[in-house]
Amino acid sequence: MANTRMKPVATLLLALNFCMYVIVLGIGGWAVNRAIDHGFIIGPGFDLPAHFSPIYFPMGNAATGFFVTFAMIAGVVGAASAIAGLNHIRSWNSDSLPSAASVAVIAWSLTLLAMGFGCKEIELHIRNARLRTMEAFLIILSATQLLYIAAIHGASTIRR
Repeated sequence: MANTRMKPVATLLLALNFCMYVIVLGIGGWAVNRAIDHGFIIGPGFDLPAHFSPIYFPMGNAATGFFVTFAMIAGVVGAASAIAGLNHIRSWNSDSLPSAASVAVIAWSLTLLAMGFGCKEIELHIRNARLRTMEAFLIILSATQLLYIAAIHGASTIRR
């Protein structure tokens, strides 16, 4: 009986994480689009700039390219984690736990990696409001994803 009390908590965290990962993907998509549209223009007759980087982002600082790249990867894996978590929430037994837990842990580790680059970007200062929003979402997601992993393990003793 105690195990079923965690199901609403896990469902709430699953929905919250999914929405936050989708928002991170939206902001990250904007950043990538802006970098493509306003990045370096290289063509015939143009030389590479002295400090050319393939992950150059015209907004932000030196960590922005890495931050946005890993945030996008974490967002995709996190959204997939939420979709896989739906199956576990529906059945809520130990048979569906391994797949949901493993993809949730992978999403959490990628979120921590992106959060690390976000912290470096915070340390370097120069960034706009959208990047600050994405940094805040990833910091919050690193905690809520860990809570979600703990909550879904509530079904680990239920066997059907």
